[in-house]
Amino acid sequence: MEKKLYTISVYSENNLGLLNRISTIFVKRHINIESLTVSASEIENVSRFIVVVNMTEEAVKKIIGQLEKQVEVIQAYYHTDDEIIFTETAMFKFKSDLLFENPQIQNIIKENNMNIVTVNKTFFIIEKAGRKHEIDAIYNAFAPFGIAQFVRSGRVAISKEAMNIRKILGEIVQ
Repeated sequence: MEKKLYTISVYSENNLGLLNRISTIFVKRHINIESLTVSASEIENVSRFIVVVNMTEEAVKKIIGQLEKQVEVIQAYYHTDDEIIFTETAMFKFKSDLLFENPQIQNIIKENNMNIVTVNKTFFIIEKAGRKHEIDAIYNAFAPFGIAQFVRSGRVAISKEAMNIRKILGEIVQ
């Protein structure tokens, strides 16, 4: 079977130690996590883990089964990239003089519809939300100028199909 990128969504109670147990499921199977994001979900007191992995569909189905065996996990789903809308966010920090003295920096910011988060005498910070390849390209464009700091989020994703998560999880939780 062919490996491809899958986005796994895990709805769970927000309990101490669950992140460790979830990551251990992947580590034991020698599966590298490409991206991991945890946030509140659309349901009160329910967290959502978004895990991006490169594996076969057969393997991802097994992982879903293992995840759902965790007591705090309410439900887990997996999707391919064409079944979801997804993005990530990155922030870049530079010395302020670069913004004012280098028109190339300004052009990169404009061409990529980036947001300026803050500017002061010593540094400025810009952000970009987009696909991984877009952020990688911007990083490569900025690299020659000396990026002082860089950070990117994990993937956040929403399924294209109408999944009434509130109803599904409400039935499971009750």
